[in-house]
Amino acid sequence: MEFKLRTEFVELDNMLKVVELVGNGAEAKQRIQAGLIKVNGVVESRIRRKLYPGDFVEFGSKKVDVVG
Repeated sequence: MEFKLRTEFVELDNMLKVVELVGNGAEAKQRIQAGLIKVNGVVESRIRRKLYPGDFVEFGSKKVDVVG
């Protein structure tokens, strides 16, 4: 799956909501804090981590590539 940026970056929690990997912001925060989200292959704990083109996010078996 791809997420196309319309701005310079997107925050991790917002991207998870937009691509519907979570239902809302509270769920995004819970999943991130539980260590279930990886960014570029590394577990990410920062809820508002900025994502740029070339980054990728993994949640379970789902992978989202951030493209410009």
